[in-house]
Amino acid sequence: MTVPIFVLALVLASALSVYGQFGGGHNEHHHLEEYIDYKAPPHYHWDYAVHDLKHHDIKSQHETRDHDQTKGVYTLLQPDGRKRIVEYVAGKHGVDYKVRYEGHSEHGGIGSYSG
Repeated sequence: MTVPIFVLALVLASALSVYGQFGGGHNEHHHLEEYIDYKAPPHYHWDYAVHDLKHHDIKSQHETRDHDQTKGVYTLLQPDGRKRIVEYVAGKHGVDYKVRYEGHSEHGGIGSYSG
């Protein structure tokens, strides 16, 4: 049984590649490892927004965290036409929410209750 020459070349190239990765070759590559400090205090900021008039999907959110305290606010356009605004602060002792509304409820608006 004869083995095609390209198969033998492929096996030889693979073996040399593996041999070189583990320090056997002359061209050793030193990879830098990323250092992650898992004990560092958390700190982040993010936000997003959606403004889709076709599907009446209008909302946004903003949040920041510094050490043990997380603060944020999110808004959304409710089916009755009012804008709901929720502000929150979370920490060691729980979460505090403050909810308020802007605008007036529109009778017959998208998803409104008509009873």
